[in-house]
Amino acid sequence: MVTTTIPQGRLLRRGLRVIGAQVALHPRPFFIAVAGATVYALATVGQSWVLGQVVDRVVTPRFESGRFQAGATVAAACAIVAVGLVKTAGVICRRTAATIAYANVQATLRERLTEQYHRLPLTWHHRNPAGELLSRTEGDLDALSHIMSPLPFATGVLTMLAAATVWLVVTDPFLAILGLLVVPAIFAINLVFQRRVEPPTALGQERLGAMSAVAHESFDGALVVKALGAEEAEGRRFAAKAELLRDARIEAAQITANFEASLDAVPALTTVALLVIGVWRIEQGAITAGTLVGLINLFALLIWPLRLIGYVLADMPRAVVGYERVSAVLREPRPAGGPRRPAEPETLPAGPLELEVERLGYGYEQGGEVLHEVSFRIAAGETVALVGPTGSGKSTLALLLVRLLEPDRGSIRLGGRDLRGLAPEELAATAAIVFQEPFLFSTSVADNIRLERPQGNGARGDGIGEAGRLAQAEEFVARLPQGYGTVVGERGATLSGGQRQRVALARALVRRPRLLLLDDATSSVDPVTEAAILAGLGSHLPATTMVVVASRLATIALADRVLYLEGGRLLADGAHDELLATTPGYARLVRAYERAEASRRQEEAP
Repeated sequence: MVTTTIPQGRLLRRGLRVIGAQVALHPRPFFIAVAGATVYALATVGQSWVLGQVVDRVVTPRFESGRFQAGATVAAACAIVAVGLVKTAGVICRRTAATIAYANVQATLRERLTEQYHRLPLTWHHRNPAGELLSRTEGDLDALSHIMSPLPFATGVLTMLAAATVWLVVTDPFLAILGLLVVPAIFAINLVFQRRVEPPTALGQERLGAMSAVAHESFDGALVVKALGAEEAEGRRFAAKAELLRDARIEAAQITANFEASLDAVPALTTVALLVIGVWRIEQGAITAGTLVGLINLFALLIWPLRLIGYVLADMPRAVVGYERVSAVLREPRPAGGPRRPAEPETLPAGPLELEVERLGYGYEQGGEVLHEVSFRIAAGETVALVGPTGSGKSTLALLLVRLLEPDRGSIRLGGRDLRGLAPEELAATAAIVFQEPFLFSTSVADNIRLERPQGNGARGDGIGEAGRLAQAEEFVARLPQGYGTVVGERGATLSGGQRQRVALARALVRRPRLLLLDDATSSVDPVTEAAILAGLGSHLPATTMVVVASRLATIALADRVLYLEGGRLLADGAHDELLATTPGYARLVRAYERAEASRRQEEAP
């Protein structure tokens, strides 16, 4: 799990970098929104000035002379309406462009993050639970991009403050000093707030990821939870994480509540002070009543924008934490533990491919090797059974052969080319692997087999029908309500284990791979169907080099030869009968398979 800690005293600087990075993604709509906010800000100051002029030139003369001046009244109304129309145009421009910028930033970062998830190596995903990844895609992205929505308005507020400062200084420097004291006061309050709210905010984001991981595991393992009656235990596990998240968020909310109360108090107290001092300045003849009305109106209009700056600064800790957590994923080097794209990729030769492994070594953790000095050669078009006890490294070897894992040492050559010299897309088009636990998407059977942009739900013309026949899936697919167009449930929940395995096998076969690896991929189908599948593969794909992780005698019998692994080492390589006579571990394992199959036949007998 990637964690993020923000050093104290650098939050504002890092927050500005976060904002700059997001603006750089889609600058055009953001600056259009800032332009709209600037127009609104200048119009707001202009509105207060116009109001002061109306008081001095229309309202006050009306009371002093007792005469109604129609022309001046109409001009005043037109000026107020004109300023209102300009403000409206600025608001529409700002809100529309700001929404576009916010949505575009979210979409871009979400796409980059998802692409990075797909590109990062399998070992990285082993270290980071799916719930944590979902939390970064949703919660952290929302936290970091939420600041973009009010940011253009807050930027316009700075323009408003600058214009108001000019007007105040020109009108009455004394009132200007008094009124502008509110700005450093608000920034001082924000500085204290940020330092206090940063730790619980960061903690809350991390605890949200931990809670999401537990929830995802519980939902993903619903079958196990229900089968073992572990609902209450899972509920307690989730509740413990939820309570930790609650505590962090309550602490942050308490700090935020005090902060917002202070934000309300400072502008209100400043307005009261301006009113009292302003009356005194009128009596001295320094300003007019209209000027004071305009200033009070301006500060009344500034209260919400000033609070908005506070909200932007209040959102900054969450934005920085979210951005750091997302950036930690985006900065992960893709080659580390995963396929490295060579500068000049090699090209595989045409036709069948031989597979050669030399002194291969691999360990998931430092100092804990799973495979030791494994070497063998498989001729082009040959079928080899990979046999060994549980934990011998069979599945790990299969993952290495298709470069889902990178070897710690040694080499793997396909068609005379080192796998590290091949482009990932060429290897993916050449080699296919089918796992014991297949994963199906919640879409149609045809789309699960095709695994690319949907081209209709039929099974003709795109090789799906032939792949279904080879995988012995056509018969049960024909019984589905819409055949190959039938949508299966999440992870293929509406299909049996054997049916899911056959669909996954068809997914591999539709690409007509030249290297096919079956990692116990037929363990859930009956022996007759398994024999039919393997016989069909042998007759229809004679040029395909196959490696089959086998746990049944029928599977071993169909192989040209056997590789026997034990303790991560290749102890024997040869024909089945030869290994029975020369390798005691293999003989014991075969006898165990024989007893298991005899027991199964007894149970199935009437």
